[in-house]
Amino acid sequence: MSWTPADIPDLTGRTAVVTGANGGLGLETATALATAGADVVLAARDQPKTERAVDAIRRAVPHARLEVVSLDLGSLASVRAAASSILEGRAGIDILVNNAGLMGIPERTTADGFEMQFGVNHLGHFVLTARLLPAVERANGRVVSVTSTAHHIGRRIDPANPHLNGQYGAWRAYGQSKLANYHFAVGLHRRLRGAGAGAASLLAHPGLSNTELQAHSVAETGGGTSQRFFQWLAATTGMTPARGALPQLRAATDPRARSGEFYAPRFVNNGAPVRRPVLRRLGLSRSIDVLWEVSERETGETFDVVALVAQPAS
Repeated sequence: MSWTPADIPDLTGRTAVVTGANGGLGLETATALATAGADVVLAARDQPKTERAVDAIRRAVPHARLEVVSLDLGSLASVRAAASSILEGRAGIDILVNNAGLMGIPERTTADGFEMQFGVNHLGHFVLTARLLPAVERANGRVVSVTSTAHHIGRRIDPANPHLNGQYGAWRAYGQSKLANYHFAVGLHRRLRGAGAGAASLLAHPGLSNTELQAHSVAETGGGTSQRFFQWLAATTGMTPARGALPQLRAATDPRARSGEFYAPRFVNNGAPVRRPVLRRLGLSRSIDVLWEVSERETGETFDVVALVAQPAS
């Protein structure tokens, strides 16, 4: 039988943090977690849009326990402030879904000078996860990183040019960022196991889902040909946001899911959420190490998993 939101266990008393929770897959994820009883933190940049998302969730789930935290993944100052706000008054975090992202946009930089897609899709989440990991460990919780089938076209990070200066392409940058999500999730899993941690790191991708991500990509590029093609493809053959969110929801909540596992649609870009094999093993360890080194160097954030999971509650 296919896995559905009805299979989510009772999450009463659990805390879940969802980035980009004000639309698309993030909103569907936050709604499903709230329906199951979780206290849900909606971490997102556009605050008026986030308040509309809160209203939408409350209409569907009148008893929802929600909190809004401002999070701009394109600013490390905002990421660190958001992490502090999320941690305030909380001993543990049961679920962290690193969902937010950008796709196929023109070359731009973050507030810290990073290539925008790598900065938002990976580096911002890298710092957020590092800051929240001690609380996730205290709850024996899960970190779910959301990648894309575009990780197959991605190249591993070049330490000499992680921001693709002089070599930028919208889809090259997107593929790089989504492969970084993939390497980060697998690398975090390995480091958690090496530290004897109770926390888990899982990976998910939504397949081809008809969300506002495609429309945003088209708007950002002024109607780029490839961006318009993917918008059309998603509109005509893609899954609804509710179905597209199922792999990350299963990774976040299925009691049988284990650290290091990867959940995705059965038929690559469509279908029920199932466990898929972790591929691209050739050179995987080196790629993970390079990503970790570059991420720490660029952000100035030390992500020492052994030290973080041993950190006592403040």
